[in-house]
Amino acid sequence: MKNAEKTDLFDEYQLADLKLKNKFVMAPMTRNRANADGTATDLMAKYYAQRAGAGLIISEATNISDQAYGYILTPGIYTNDHIESWKKVTKAVHDKDGKIFCQLWHCGRISHEDVQPNGQKPVAPSAIKAEAQAYTEDGNKDCSMPRALEKSEIKQIINDYKNAAKAAKDANFDGVEIHSANGYLLHQFIADNTNKRSDQYGGSVENRCRMTLEVIDAVKEVWDEQRIGIRLAPVSPFNDVKIDRPNITFEYLVSEIDKRNLGYIHIIEGSTQDDRDHGKFDYDILHESFNNTYIANNKLDLELAIKLSEKNELDLACIGRPFIANPDLVERYLHGFDIAQPDENTFYGGGAEGYTDYPRYNSKS
Repeated sequence: MKNAEKTDLFDEYQLADLKLKNKFVMAPMTRNRANADGTATDLMAKYYAQRAGAGLIISEATNISDQAYGYILTPGIYTNDHIESWKKVTKAVHDKDGKIFCQLWHCGRISHEDVQPNGQKPVAPSAIKAEAQAYTEDGNKDCSMPRALEKSEIKQIINDYKNAAKAAKDANFDGVEIHSANGYLLHQFIADNTNKRSDQYGGSVENRCRMTLEVIDAVKEVWDEQRIGIRLAPVSPFNDVKIDRPNITFEYLVSEIDKRNLGYIHIIEGSTQDDRDHGKFDYDILHESFNNTYIANNKLDLELAIKLSEKNELDLACIGRPFIANPDLVERYLHGFDIAQPDENTFYGGGAEGYTDYPRYNSKS
């Protein structure tokens, strides 16, 4: 692309004490290629290593406990076996001079009893069923009715995040990202329609943000704060969430995150289902409320990433689906090579097809 020469997106970037080789981030994308016990596979190591040309890789969402699952064949990061299996992945990425963060995940009510330990109900801030689906051994099923978490259980889940963060460090990840978006558990606590609690975790903006902030504080006991990021989605309705006053809610939340000096905020701008609609939300609020790295995400391509970079509306550009079919995406952007289109039929589950068999540009291997 002609204007690739005019952008600094291909320059190195200093993220805390990590030197990234460019300003492109590979987004976390669930691919359902893990083993049934949540261990990472050799195929996953190959997949991530192929894409280590990104300045930073954020791993697919990774479960923090047995209770956290909402989809089969997604990885975990809470047992010794998980740690050992992920070491193969992090080594493969590091051998290619890449950097990789582990995204910490709890699905909350976006789950089904078939996926839960002993067939138990999924958990949530409140007992409100999601209009969404979970991925089970029998295919997609409507999410089960969840049960509301007891206050004592919330403390245990916060500790699960801390333990998973420790496991990620033991597996040699370069940092962790807390998943507080896309309608999963932490987002469920933030959202008005999913959180009807009357205790300290519900009601006011401060109370609904409390669990996310307590998770951050717990993870900071394990990781240097600059090696921690967080993913947020102020206006995305994905997985049946709705926030009535997103500007007020996320201005407060991000200002509190800034006080904790996290390395970055990773923002899904607009809806994950519609166009990038900035009319619903003032993203300048987040830039003004946060002093460290701002990662923008949602429907970015090179042209849009350059435009946002020139307007100082991002520090790093997070790109998802184009990385699926283009393991050498950054190189293709740099040289103006054609961008391949992925096969959506192979996004979730399966083996190498549609996963590690996409070639580099003009390559037969």
